[in-house]
Amino acid sequence: MTLKDLKPGQEGTVIGIGEKGPMRRRIMDMGVTPGVLVKVVKVAPLGDPIEVNIRGYELSLRKDEAKQIEVK
Repeated sequence: MTLKDLKPGQEGTVIGIGEKGPMRRRIMDMGVTPGVLVKVVKVAPLGDPIEVNIRGYELSLRKDEAKQIEVK
C-alpha cells in the first residue's frame, strides 16, 4: 500500500521509499523516513496535492511523490 492509497483521517507507518535518486533524497529531506508515522489530513478535490501530518508539521505532497512512499 502506498501513501496515495490512504484516505483523509487514515494513518500508516512508512516502510520504504521506492524511487532512487534526487526524488528519494528530497522526500527524505522533508522528514519522510522509514519508521515514521504519517497521517493524511486532506486531499485536494482533484486528488493533487495530498496534505499529511508528519513529525508534528503539515506537508503537501504531489500524487507522484505519494505513490513512491510505501506504508503499512
